[in-house]
Amino acid sequence: MQEFLDLTLGGISAGAVYAALGLALVIIYRATRVVNFAQPALALISTYLAYSVTKGTGSYWLGFAVAIVAGTLLGVVTERLLIRPLRHRSELSSIIVTLGLLLVLQAVAGMIWSNEPLAYPYAFDFVGRFSANDLFVVLVVLAIAALVLVVFKYTPLGLRMRAAAFAPDVARTLGVRVGLMLTVGWGMAAAVGSLAGLLATPPFLFPNVLDGVFVYALTAAVLGGLDNPLGTIAGGFVLGVGLSYVSGYFGPETVTIAALAILVIVLTLRPAGLFGRAKARRV
Repeated sequence: MQEFLDLTLGGISAGAVYAALGLALVIIYRATRVVNFAQPALALISTYLAYSVTKGTGSYWLGFAVAIVAGTLLGVVTERLLIRPLRHRSELSSIIVTLGLLLVLQAVAGMIWSNEPLAYPYAFDFVGRFSANDLFVVLVVLAIAALVLVVFKYTPLGLRMRAAAFAPDVARTLGVRVGLMLTVGWGMAAAVGSLAGLLATPPFLFPNVLDGVFVYALTAAVLGGLDNPLGTIAGGFVLGVGLSYVSGYFGPETVTIAALAILVIVLTLRPAGLFGRAKARRV
């Protein structure tokens, strides 16, 4: 029973991180209909900047703030320079570009900061069954999820972003600045992704540290529905707890296989996700 409780609490903390990065994917998908495979690389660069600021000033929270701002700017620049020129191309073009950006930014991070693991601190004490840092991670993710839900559901900005993504031509005739809304969506998503990177990185930072987290975040997003922020949050926590059980009872080497198996099963049986709505299509 003690082991079960420990695995559950550990899974909740890990699931919060998966939910946060998955939420970043959902924000971009809702705003631009693009799955951003470069999201972990944008978060990685932001986290390295946080590391440099923290090391140089001794202030964790200053580095934290710099990472969020830098992540937002990286998202804006990526949308403006790389994604916007492809908006009239196929969806595959955007996927290829984001995958290429992922590899380039990881290589750049290795060249600037080296490929060796660097010690990166937790925000709070990480001692105990459910530490102060675990509580911080869960509360921050829930707060961000609530904020995103309010923005998308109950604000004019969220309405304009959804209109720009789903019916850009109609939105333009109604006075919506479609290009600006797409940029705002990328900036928001990159900020949330940077937050996820800061939460997921400790205790060690290296160029590929977020690759595994991204696989689990993508699984959480697909599990909950790529168009459903609440579903993604729920999917992240469910996945985190489930994979914690898999690691505890079957060994950590089976975790990635279990996540990929869940991804394949959900895409096969419920392409819209467990909490998503299937779309009817005229033929």
